[in-house]
Amino acid sequence: MSGQVFIEIENLEKHFILHNADAAKIPVFERLDLSVKSGECVVLAGVSGVGKSTLMRSIYGNYLPTGGAVRVLHEGEMVDITTAPPFQLLDIRRRTLGYVSQFLRVIPRISTLELVMQPMLDNGVDAKEAEDRASFMLDMLQLPKAHWALPPATFSGGEQQRVNIARSFVLDFPVMLLDEPTASLDAANRERVIKLIERALGNGAALIGIFHDEAVREAVATRFFEVSDFAVREPA
Repeated sequence: MSGQVFIEIENLEKHFILHNADAAKIPVFERLDLSVKSGECVVLAGVSGVGKSTLMRSIYGNYLPTGGAVRVLHEGEMVDITTAPPFQLLDIRRRTLGYVSQFLRVIPRISTLELVMQPMLDNGVDAKEAEDRASFMLDMLQLPKAHWALPPATFSGGEQQRVNIARSFVLDFPVMLLDEPTASLDAANRERVIKLIERALGNGAALIGIFHDEAVREAVATRFFEVSDFAVREPA
């Protein structure tokens, strides 16, 4: 799969409308093109507020772009996220497109171990194998075993982030979006996440990431993509 394009973004445009401010239009970026291949980790660069997280959420389908296409290789076919019906978008997220956000989406009354197992169960992995793999990930990220039976809602920010990372990396997603995955982690766990990213790249995944930690950024980037090159310019 080396050299296979997994993400293809073409002529992407995004602006927001502030409906409580006389429908003011807030432009973010325009004419944005990006292609990411198997084995690449493209790190989004640019100052805060330039649109890095907006781009990530547009790729994942949380934001609907104003124009353009976001195509992801799913089941051998390039599917446009911007026009995919909801059932297909959910299937892409379940089997193809992993996403580590800055915040864990906690499910009430679900234990940490079950939460990490769920992506595997959703993909037909045997329950015993899913439990073994989830346990390995949680142990590797040094989450105390006494926490595994507890819902993570009351965990610290760093502990919740480790659960988030375990849940996202427990499957070998072909495409992964990483939005500040190491922001709440100590140095030892940052190194473990770097190893997980390197493993994913070695398996041929295509990654797009945002990292404010310069050491992590330099360790995992195969190239940088300057989002500010596509910022909407005010007329002179």
